[in-house]
Amino acid sequence: MQTSLWGIANRAASHRKHRFRNLYGLLNVESLTWCWQFLRKDAAPGVDRVDYRTYETDLSSNIGDLVERLKKNRYRARLVRRKYIPKLNGKLRPLGIPTTEDKLLQRAVVKILEAIYEKDFLRCSYGYRPNLGPQDAVRDLTRTLHFGRYHWVVEADIKGFFDNIDHNWLMRMLAERIDDKPFLHLIRKWLKAGILETDGQVLHPVTGTPQGGVVSPVLANLYLHYALDLWFERCFKPTCWGSAMLIRFADDFVCAFEHQKDAERFYAQLSLRLAEFGLKVAPDKTRILRFSQFDLSGNGAFEFLGFEFRWRKSRKGGRTVSRRTSRTKLKASLATFTAWIQKNRHCKLPGLFRTLRAKLNGYWNYYGVIGNSASLHCFFYQAKRILFKWLNRRSQRRSYTWKGFADLLRFFEVPVPRITECAAPPQLTLS
Repeated sequence: MQTSLWGIANRAASHRKHRFRNLYGLLNVESLTWCWQFLRKDAAPGVDRVDYRTYETDLSSNIGDLVERLKKNRYRARLVRRKYIPKLNGKLRPLGIPTTEDKLLQRAVVKILEAIYEKDFLRCSYGYRPNLGPQDAVRDLTRTLHFGRYHWVVEADIKGFFDNIDHNWLMRMLAERIDDKPFLHLIRKWLKAGILETDGQVLHPVTGTPQGGVVSPVLANLYLHYALDLWFERCFKPTCWGSAMLIRFADDFVCAFEHQKDAERFYAQLSLRLAEFGLKVAPDKTRILRFSQFDLSGNGAFEFLGFEFRWRKSRKGGRTVSRRTSRTKLKASLATFTAWIQKNRHCKLPGLFRTLRAKLNGYWNYYGVIGNSASLHCFFYQAKRILFKWLNRRSQRRSYTWKGFADLLRFFEVPVPRITECAAPPQLTLS
């Protein structure tokens, strides 16, 4: 981290009500050159079709020109290129792809915002934060449910969250800690940037921040920090009759309660609270359920970040919170794997299996939690059958028998399912 960011982080931690000034001046040649290393080299280009490699060929000149336009207030946010990717339910998720230049400038702004707000964000927030990820949220939720006094769960999802962020509310939230009009105006430019649709139409958004933008995740996290996290911890939780906790990753969150009446009261008040900030809960993804080790019906299960949580009998005869890959995620992963091998089965085998190893290692690293061995082997079994089928369609003749296919997997050292999560000493992380 740059020295200036260290100073901002220390000031933010020691003075929780301090409003920062002169942040716009930190967007200089030195900071932008430093931030260049954090951009993805394989990221898709924006509307100008200038990718990472092209911009890097004359990096010093490009950054110098960008800084000069910032100083003279001649910088203009470019259009955001729209791209759609399929979702699990068959719908399409809209992504917004900024230009490489805008990505670089947004990355510098993200570094500043992280230095300011990292100490302000609560422990219940896991999404889009340095050194935190979904695995941390899943692990801490498991421990908290296992060792805590919780019997009721409210699982919730916000409908169209990124598309419904209110710009005025967001700017008011930023102004709580930032007293720099040029810096705030720069962020507003990105919020108001036009979106170039796939049919050539240009949309001018009045709400929301495009998914895919570098600055969007930290702005979204900041929005829910004020709209949800602080309200739950400071206003709602102290009024509960028993234990209560919240764990949130982006717009997906789970709340657990000791008493049913607290869960029902939270469920009723949640919609009203979010409505104040222009947000709505997704009715099909929000519900109350009994989740207790004393409930032996086996019906109490919910999903969070791709995992299904439920109480089950442990090997020692007690009750424990188990996790396994959710059925919808398992089905979607196999569909994605099938589409990949269909598209790339013509590639040379060394390159094909190099990518396959990376995909499988990534899958084991994410879903390889303790107790999920059966789901991992199920995915691996189905993936091998899919791979066998499409490798035999590389030509008109069948290329492999099952024995030859097994030898091929050993030759290219295809990784087998494994548990990657390390056991940790029991502890209650949240209360």
